[in-house]
Amino acid sequence: MKNKTQYPKKPDASGAGQSSFTTLEVEIAGNTVFVRRYGKGPAILLVHGFPRTSLMWRFLAPKLAENHTVICVDLRAYGRSGIPASTDDHFPYSKRAMAKELVDVMSKLGFPTFLVIGHDRGGRVSYRMALDHPKHVERLAVLDVIPIFEAWNRCDTRFAQTYWPWILLSQKKPLPENYLLGAPEAVFHNPFGQGSFDQEILDEYVSTFRDPARVHGICEEYRAAATIDVEHDRKDKEASKSITCPMLHLWAEDGPLDTFYTKEGGPLGIWRQWAPQAQGQAMKGGHFFPEENPDDTADIVKRFLST
Repeated sequence: MKNKTQYPKKPDASGAGQSSFTTLEVEIAGNTVFVRRYGKGPAILLVHGFPRTSLMWRFLAPKLAENHTVICVDLRAYGRSGIPASTDDHFPYSKRAMAKELVDVMSKLGFPTFLVIGHDRGGRVSYRMALDHPKHVERLAVLDVIPIFEAWNRCDTRFAQTYWPWILLSQKKPLPENYLLGAPEAVFHNPFGQGSFDQEILDEYVSTFRDPARVHGICEEYRAAATIDVEHDRKDKEASKSITCPMLHLWAEDGPLDTFYTKEGGPLGIWRQWAPQAQGQAMKGGHFFPEENPDDTADIVKRFLST
């Protein structure tokens, strides 16, 4: 593993300086995973979603690192992680494959058990991890997503117009790849990309979408989410398999999850079909509240850790 100590160039939005972190390149079977590591103590794994990288945790991670080791990863194809070749069934970019990869990363770092927090696509990798590797996941927090099977099963015009990446990026190549490569910054000028970051942060995020190999990997993950991931979820639901560890779900106040599923008891009503212990609440800050509202997010996560 290669490592280097890093120090942020500027304070965070609240004026408090971020703690130092170490970057690592963790080599595991078939790939290299880029890691930002903060703090010391029991481990918390943070997994980003589309269209971010591990950089999205730059404010939250130091707050959680006061008494934990916080491991922030770049998902395969994103940021500075490797880009494994895909297959016709898209399995290398399935949540099952990515979850197994991250369990292996944590084991190599010396953490056979850990808490995992995932946002967006990372949230789906995280719940798959809890289903497939329950002995490794002590606690689970999923941010602003519901299970893949449940989302597709409720797909309607409202869903298709709101969750455009699901529809566009799951199309056969090279259509979605060409769209992303043709206007990479456009990803960040809509509700599923926008943020209050400066140009330096935007440039770091956009760099992923200027690389044809990375863009193909990202589209393969969306293709997996429309095919093989659905089947993995379906089999688990038919078998009444559930998430047995304590689970926290946080979602954006007034966002799609807060308004689309009221008949089902909201997102918690859906999650409790998969995780009987699920608890949670709505959060201010939009889809990217962990990045936009790290103080409240950290407070709620810390309470979850202490119960």
